[in-house]
Amino acid sequence: MTDLIYEGYFALFLIITLGIILGSVKFRGFSLDISAVVFVALIMGHYGIMVPEAFQTIGLVFFIFTIGIQAGPGFFDAFKKTGRQFLGVCLLLVSVAALLSFFLTRFFGLDPHLGVGIFNGALTSTSGLAAAIDISESTLPSVGYGVVYPAGAVMAILIIHLLPVILRVDMKDEEKRYLEKAQEDHPAVSVQNFVVENKNIHGKTIRELGIGTMTRAVISRIKHGGDVYAPGGKTRLYLGDMVKVVGTDEALDKVELMIGPRTDKEMPQAAGYKINWVLVTSKEVINKSLNELNLTAYYNATITRIRRSGVEISPHGNSTLRFGDKLLLASDEDNMTRVMKLLGNNEKRLSETNFLPISLGIIIGVLLGAVSFPFFGLFEFSLGITGGVLTAALVLSRIGKTGPVIWNMSGGANNLLRKLGLLMFLATVGTHAGAHIADALIEYGWTLLWTGLTITTIPMVLTTLIGRYALKMNFATLLGVVAGSMTSTPGLAAADAKTDSDAATLGYATVYPLALVLMIIFSKVLSVI
Repeated sequence: MTDLIYEGYFALFLIITLGIILGSVKFRGFSLDISAVVFVALIMGHYGIMVPEAFQTIGLVFFIFTIGIQAGPGFFDAFKKTGRQFLGVCLLLVSVAALLSFFLTRFFGLDPHLGVGIFNGALTSTSGLAAAIDISESTLPSVGYGVVYPAGAVMAILIIHLLPVILRVDMKDEEKRYLEKAQEDHPAVSVQNFVVENKNIHGKTIRELGIGTMTRAVISRIKHGGDVYAPGGKTRLYLGDMVKVVGTDEALDKVELMIGPRTDKEMPQAAGYKINWVLVTSKEVINKSLNELNLTAYYNATITRIRRSGVEISPHGNSTLRFGDKLLLASDEDNMTRVMKLLGNNEKRLSETNFLPISLGIIIGVLLGAVSFPFFGLFEFSLGITGGVLTAALVLSRIGKTGPVIWNMSGGANNLLRKLGLLMFLATVGTHAGAHIADALIEYGWTLLWTGLTITTIPMVLTTLIGRYALKMNFATLLGVVAGSMTSTPGLAAADAKTDSDAATLGYATVYPLALVLMIIFSKVLSVI
């Protein structure tokens, strides 16, 4: 029976189970959450209970791929708006860590090659370690990395868990502020009735007036005389008509200028007129714009709102549909059925998980990570498995669909696969680190460990304080940026556990590619000076 504990698959699930139980324990509101798995794994590894390394790679690619798929749609927009600020924090953190590594290595009289290994272990960077080994042709970087990496990974988790407590940051409030900021980027959509009083538009069609193009608002119903109906592009507006319009406050203001004043009068429901929320699940309409679908011309139907990732968006002609979007559709009863069929509206399909896009996307990412890129003729670097899979997932998620392949995943499927991958990764990393940390400390002493912990702690705390108080960054996002700058997957796990939003993952994904390059550059520099 005792031999069963040493079986890799049994050890994996035993560590995960004990870690989840430990992580659920709270002390004065503080808990380790999912990160507790790595602490259990360290203890198990010290006593020779190991999880096969294959689980580490599989777990890593699952975790990173789902992070990229989740962050992809918002990543590029976030990069345009806050990219410089995020990248500045990343550059500061890695630069401070490199300087500390240089001075502490000299202060303690350590071999520079050993020092560059400590630098990479403290920031948990395998890509930087590979660069250091390549240029030094020495095993010393691996020694420094092996001693410091477990402590660096654990310290990154602890710092991310403790900083909100020490700085008295209300993470729920930070999450609320993040979501409110996201809502500002997509202003709330409301409904308003107007009376046509502008003589210049009397008798002209909606298409001629270009109301949708000029105002970004949508006319969902018109009352002409005693008739109420859904409009089409050829529908004409006449003085005295009442129109129901959906749009942002800014769009509604423009509509008022174009057609006439607002009214509080209620518009009666048209006979046979339906309003329903419809799910986009059909491959045929994904990545198509509303102009391409032209539902008004073909079905006399109008999309008045788009709900995506919990945010309501005011639709316009160039709005592109994504898998899982919810559309508020206004149409007569007969056409409602036809449009629902066109869009899919299949909740079962939304909840299903197709593994082809996942496996194919990971293959693309692994191949991308294996490609070496020249850096101004000085050296070559590759993204590695982590960087390649993350980059591929971000791009594929942004694309949305390639032929019959839909790259987006439902929220439930993404969360399940991400958590499974992370648990596998933490359990494996922890056991292999725990197996060697005691011997390494006996052989090389505590100097390496304390040096590594200093290089981990000071840059993380310093950049967090600057990001919080000088740059006024959202704390949930800031934790993700710090974890990404550290290239720390366990750190991201700790940051992601602090919020139900994608704030941490977006921050991590934004800076991670730069962090990879900076770690390689500084590793090369530290190896030769």
